[in-house]
Amino acid sequence: MEKGTLIEFRLHGDRRLAVVDRPEGKKDWIVVDAGGQGHKLRPQRVDYTIGGGPYQPSDIPAFLAQARDYFDPSSLEVAWELLIEDGEGVNPDDLALLLFSDQSPPLAYAAHLLLADDKIYFKRKGDRYEPRSVNQVSEIKHQLEIEQQREQEKAQFLSNLQQALAGNKVEWSESDRTRLEAIEKFVLQPENNSRQGSEILELLGKQQTPEAAFELLVDLGLWSKHENLFLRRSSYPVNFPKKVIEVAHSCLESPPRDPDHNRLDLTHLKVYTIDDESTQEIDDGLSIEYLGAGETPKIWIHIADPTRLFSPGDELDLEARKRSTTLYLPTGMVSMFPLELAAGPMSLIQGKICAALSFCVTLNEDGSVNNYSIHPSWIKPTYRLTYEDVSEMLQWGIASEPEINDLAKCAQQRRQWRKSQGSITIQMPESYIKVKNNDEIVIELLEDTASRQLVAEMMILAGEIGAHYGQTNGIPLPFRSQIQPDLPPDQELLLLPAGPVRFCAVRRCMPRSEMSINPARHASLGLNGYSQVTSPIRRYTDLLAHFQIKAHLRGDKLPFSGEEMQELLYSIGSSAYEATLVERQTNRYWALEFLRRNAEQVWPALVLRWLREDENLALILLEDLGLELPHRFERAVSLGHRIELQVSRADPQRDEIRFREMLDLVSIDN
Repeated sequence: MEKGTLIEFRLHGDRRLAVVDRPEGKKDWIVVDAGGQGHKLRPQRVDYTIGGGPYQPSDIPAFLAQARDYFDPSSLEVAWELLIEDGEGVNPDDLALLLFSDQSPPLAYAAHLLLADDKIYFKRKGDRYEPRSVNQVSEIKHQLEIEQQREQEKAQFLSNLQQALAGNKVEWSESDRTRLEAIEKFVLQPENNSRQGSEILELLGKQQTPEAAFELLVDLGLWSKHENLFLRRSSYPVNFPKKVIEVAHSCLESPPRDPDHNRLDLTHLKVYTIDDESTQEIDDGLSIEYLGAGETPKIWIHIADPTRLFSPGDELDLEARKRSTTLYLPTGMVSMFPLELAAGPMSLIQGKICAALSFCVTLNEDGSVNNYSIHPSWIKPTYRLTYEDVSEMLQWGIASEPEINDLAKCAQQRRQWRKSQGSITIQMPESYIKVKNNDEIVIELLEDTASRQLVAEMMILAGEIGAHYGQTNGIPLPFRSQIQPDLPPDQELLLLPAGPVRFCAVRRCMPRSEMSINPARHASLGLNGYSQVTSPIRRYTDLLAHFQIKAHLRGDKLPFSGEEMQELLYSIGSSAYEATLVERQTNRYWALEFLRRNAEQVWPALVLRWLREDENLALILLEDLGLELPHRFERAVSLGHRIELQVSRADPQRDEIRFREMLDLVSIDN
C-alpha cells in the first residue's frame, strides 16, 4: 500500500472508498474517506485496490459519480451470455474492456461493483469471477423471484393487518392466511416457538408472547375473546370437508337404496320422543303396545337408523369415525354428521315416517327381560316432548296419555331389578352450562326427575338387549364393561355425611368402564352384558353396533370382523377421550367465566373430599351451580362442612379460581 492509493473497504458492512495516507505502526494504515475522516485498518481489510492515482480524498465523489454512470446490472447478463459458451472467468479489468471497451479506473471500478454485487451470473474464485451454468442461473433467478414475491406478500400482509386493526374490511389472501395460521400456532403451540408468528408480532411492535398473539387475533376479528382454545388444540375437526358436504347433499336429494327393504311397519304405534328442548339430533323414541287382557304389554324402544344412508368405509362413515362423537359445548353443538342430515333424515321427527331400529321387549314382574326381538322398522313419531313435559304428565296423571305412566312404571321396575343385581347409583348434582347470544352464561342444575329416569332406564334396557343379541349370536360388538369396584365398607361410608359427600367417596372407587369385543359384566349398571346402541347419530361406537346387528338380522356378512372391530375401538377410543376432554375443559372455562362475572355473589359450598388434607386443600361443591372446584382452607374444616364463599380471583384463560371464606353454615348431619 502506497500513499495516494484509492482503496475500497467495508465499514459496518457498507462499502466505502478511501485514500491511503500513512502507515500506523507495523501492520496498520491510516486511510482517509471523502468526508476527511481517518480510519485505521490492516491491508487484509482492503476489498479492492483501484488503479491510477495518486488520489486525494476530495477526488472520491467525482470518481464515484463517473463509475456509477456505468453501473447497469442488466449489462452483466450480456457479459454472462458472451462468456458462458467458453466458460471463461473474468476480473474487473476484463469485464470493463468487454462491456465498455475501456479499462480506465472508474470503468474498472464499475465492473468490480457489478461483479461484487452479483448473486446470479458469476461466482468468485480467487481474484476472478467464473460464469455460472445455465441451470444454476435459472434456479437462482427462480429463487430470487420467489423471495421477491414473499417480500411483496409480506408487505401486503402488514398493510392488511393495519387495515383490519383500523376496523376496515379486508380480503385475506392465501399467503395472508398462512401467516395468520403462524400467529394462531404461536398461541396454540407456544412450546414449538413459531418463528414466523414471533416475527410478525415484532414487526407490529408487540410483545412476542402467546397472550399478545391472542389479543392480536381478537383485535383482527378472527377470534372471539372467548375463543375455544381447547377445541382448536384438539384434532377434532370443526368444519366438514367439501367432499363430505357434497355427499350429504346427495343423500338429501337422492337417498341411497335402503338395504332393509322389508322393514316392520310400526307407524300405527304412538311414539314419544323425549329430550331437552334444545336437542337437534333426535335419536330415540318410546312406545308401549297393549296386547290382550292379562297379557304383558310390549315396550318398544325405537332408535334412529342413520346407517341406511351410507355404508362402512364411505365418506360419511370415515368422517364420523374421525370425529367419534358429537361435541356438546356451552356455545353449541359440533355434530358428528353434517347437521342437515343429523337433524334431518337421520332423526326421528314428529309427524314424519322415519326409519328406525326398534327393540321390542316384554318384562317379567321383577323387571327382568322375559323376551325380546329387534327389527328394522318404519315409525311415525307422535309427540316430541321435553323432560319437563313428561314430568308434568306424570305428576298430573294425564288420562289421555296412559302410555307415559305405564312406561314410567316399567322404568321403575327395571331400576329396582338392576338394584337387585348389584347396580350402583351415584346421585351427584349435575349442571348444564349454556352460552346464549354468544355472551350470556346460564348454569342450570339438572334434576334427577322421573322423566329422566324413565328415558335412562329404557336406553339401558336397549343396551342390555343389544349386548345379549350380540353375545348369543357371536357378533363382535362394542361391548362396554366395568369391573366390580372395591368400595369402602358400609361402616366406613356411614361415617360420612349422607348425600354428595358419601356419593363422592363411592365415585372415587369406581373404575373406568372399558370397551372391547368381549362381553363382560358392567358393575355399576348391574348387567352381565351391555352395548350402547341408542345414539348412532351422536356416537360412532353405537353406529358400529347398528351396522353389525342389522347385517346379522338380514343374514348378510358382517361388515367388521372381530379383529377389525377391535382395531376400530382402539382408534376411536383415543379420539373419543380427546373429545370428552375438550367438553370438560370448555365447560370448566365457562364455569370460571360465570364465576368471574358474578364475583360479588356469595355461594353456599360443601366440603366434598380432601385433595391434600395436610395442605387443607379440598374439593368443594357449589351447591347452587353443581360445580366441583378446589379450595384451600385457611382453617380446620371437616368433610360435610358447609360454608359461604365468594370469588376473589377467577381467570378462565389461566384456569385459575380462588375463593374467600365468608360465613359458616350448618354442617350436614350423618
